[in-house]
Amino acid sequence: MNISYNWLKDYLSFDLTPDETAAALTSIGLETSSVEEVQAVRGNLEGLFVGEVLTCVAHPNSDHLHLTTVNVGSDEPLRIVCGAPNVAAGQKVIVATVGTTLYDGDNEIKIKRSKIRGEESFGMICAEDEIGIGTDHSGIIVLPADARVGTPAKDYYGIASDYVLEVDITPNRVDATSHFGVARDLYAYLRQADLKATLQKPSVSDFSIESPDGGIQLGHVNPDGCLRYSGVTIRGVHVCESPDWMKKRLTTIGLRPINNIVDITNYILHELGQPLHAFDASRITGEQVIVDVKPAGTKFVTLDGIERTLTDRDLMICNTSEAMCIGGVFGGLDSGVTEQTTDVFLESACFNPSWIRKTARRFGLNTDASFRFERGLDPNQTVFVLKRAALLIKELAGGTVCGDIQDVYPASTRNGEDNFVSEPFRVDVTFAKINSLTGKEIPVETVKNILRYLDIEIINETSDGLSLHVPVYRYDVRRDVDVIEDILRIYGYNNVEFSNHVNSTLSYATPTDRSYRLENIISEQLVGAGFNEILNNSLTKASYYEGLTTYPAVACVHLSNPLSADLNVMRQTLLFGGLQSVAFNINHKNRNIRFFEFGNCYSMEQSSYSEDYRLALWMSGKRIENNWAAKDENTSVYELKAHVENIINRLGINTSGLLWNSLSNDIYESGLTIATASGKTLGMLGIIRSNILKITDISAEVYYAELSWKALLKEAGKNSIVYSEIAKYPEVKRDLALLVNTSVTFADIRRTVFESERKLLKNVVLFDVYEGANLLVGKKSYAVSFFLQDEEKTLNDKQIDAIMSKIQKALEDKLGATLR
Repeated sequence: MNISYNWLKDYLSFDLTPDETAAALTSIGLETSSVEEVQAVRGNLEGLFVGEVLTCVAHPNSDHLHLTTVNVGSDEPLRIVCGAPNVAAGQKVIVATVGTTLYDGDNEIKIKRSKIRGEESFGMICAEDEIGIGTDHSGIIVLPADARVGTPAKDYYGIASDYVLEVDITPNRVDATSHFGVARDLYAYLRQADLKATLQKPSVSDFSIESPDGGIQLGHVNPDGCLRYSGVTIRGVHVCESPDWMKKRLTTIGLRPINNIVDITNYILHELGQPLHAFDASRITGEQVIVDVKPAGTKFVTLDGIERTLTDRDLMICNTSEAMCIGGVFGGLDSGVTEQTTDVFLESACFNPSWIRKTARRFGLNTDASFRFERGLDPNQTVFVLKRAALLIKELAGGTVCGDIQDVYPASTRNGEDNFVSEPFRVDVTFAKINSLTGKEIPVETVKNILRYLDIEIINETSDGLSLHVPVYRYDVRRDVDVIEDILRIYGYNNVEFSNHVNSTLSYATPTDRSYRLENIISEQLVGAGFNEILNNSLTKASYYEGLTTYPAVACVHLSNPLSADLNVMRQTLLFGGLQSVAFNINHKNRNIRFFEFGNCYSMEQSSYSEDYRLALWMSGKRIENNWAAKDENTSVYELKAHVENIINRLGINTSGLLWNSLSNDIYESGLTIATASGKTLGMLGIIRSNILKITDISAEVYYAELSWKALLKEAGKNSIVYSEIAKYPEVKRDLALLVNTSVTFADIRRTVFESERKLLKNVVLFDVYEGANLLVGKKSYAVSFFLQDEEKTLNDKQIDAIMSKIQKALEDKLGATLR
């Protein structure tokens, strides 16, 4: 959740910097992952000052330029050439001094000492649009006569940066999903740290009912789905664009302003954490709002234009004839506020969290409102928030508050489902348990102060402990251990010292533990991709290896006393056991195969035995079959390669640093070997030869990959996970159609281009291959995309052209490639 630093200070007076605020919030459990400056005006008007034009004469070599001398508070006046038609001596103006950077959209303009028509100029007198405070370019800015010379422009205009704190709210802390909620927690921290702080909640004392008539009435309110429903009618509003201050607040935290009424509901949501909904009162048939379910199967069109089928557990906000809104989740298509709206019914409610959670999941909707309602809100604040919103509407849109506030509170007399209560929750806590769980004897007065700062009322005190009333908005504090956790996070985890006596249990992970953990990760990945795990016998028959050179029969490990001729050797590869499984499934009409297996393979080399743990994948049949949305499509070796790349990537190995070389042997008709840059083989993949398939009576094509798991783990151990931000600057794509010899592979092209450009070239993608008519014999065409990106700035055409020229030359020199 984004929190505006300046907005936060509306409710809490404190002296921490944005970074110190982030650290404080993190220390009390509101982890702040980043602090980002948001400039009110790009560049913050740095280098601009209030100046006074001392002299202004016509430029000797121009009919529209002027030569001026301007006092900006420095030792000597600045000589500036100005082309504005309204410049005159005696004016107070805004001056950009030499070295200042101005901004025109994405372009930067640096003010330099220059000669204009033969006359030197040492700055620039600015117009509104040139410094970003307006759009006027008819002339320079002329300030009032009392403007002080030398005042920085940012101080004159009151320009101040805001800072956005990205706070990661845990699911149990719905009370902190607003600026006031965060301020409330930070207040407790500041007071406990003996830092000056004052917490101030927005006032609603000016609210009043201006007309007793004309209000929308409330009808039936479902007591199970709605804990409290409050509403008020405001007539005669003017829907228009919000003022700049509100638009600035919303855009700072990442919200798009819509109109003043809708913006107010969003503003209140992020101010106080209470979702609101504004209805066009003219669309409330019968001038009555009913909160209830509709019959199962009822159709309802939501704001996004999608027709949804309701169940009898979806709480709806209705008028006397139809549903208008899915309560607490999403608005309807025709009941919201538009530019033609003049009368508004404002809703402030507290819904049953389980109802909202189930409805939101059922429809696949996750809104700011449902996020809060499904975690549980304070039913006692609905009317206060309603008054706050009504006052803002009167301020920004005019209008008259008509009729009494409608308020139905069926939950106020019960303590039933989900522990919804309107009264504070009682918790008893002992000092002994506080000290035991925190690991430190915290002074009783400190404990009591922290509880008061957290708005937890002490209703009784004994020598053993305290009886407390926890405010309703703290749904996460219901047990003594919850209270102790709150005390400790405000007291400060870092204030609990280690004792001299430490109990510990030593444990360490072995390489076997690491291998097992990664096996499970890869297994889950493959199962998620549609694979089934198989487990075959490590004993197999020697006849499989007769005549092979890749897995020669002489390398087989023979059993001294085999059970049968079919189980007389240890397997050298996982291939044949898997092919038996493939054949079995095909024979039983299961033709679309995706299998994987982990297992040991054994061989004998120069009278010594070796054992290697491997991962194998088999694919055959169709990738898509009997699907109404797509045509049938066969699986391919390219799909197999993609799964292998995903495995390698998941292990943290950078695939771009691997060597993928063509392979054709007595196992693979066509395939690839995968090796490290140092030449260490990680595995092989490809299309199994038909004579191998014939051994197990398979007629369909089978694609197979076998990877050395030990080699993969060793390579993965060399790689460390490094955090990097998403690039702020755009990626650039360039395409080349290359004519190359048929012996040249895409791997050759990829290796060559990365050798020629390592810094800015991020990826190379093959998107088309052509062989046939209109090409020379022995040639083929590759269409290749090159992706370039600079992490620190936007690439310009000159840089891009230079890189592409270098890449093209490398391809020509090393591979004989030419542009088609």
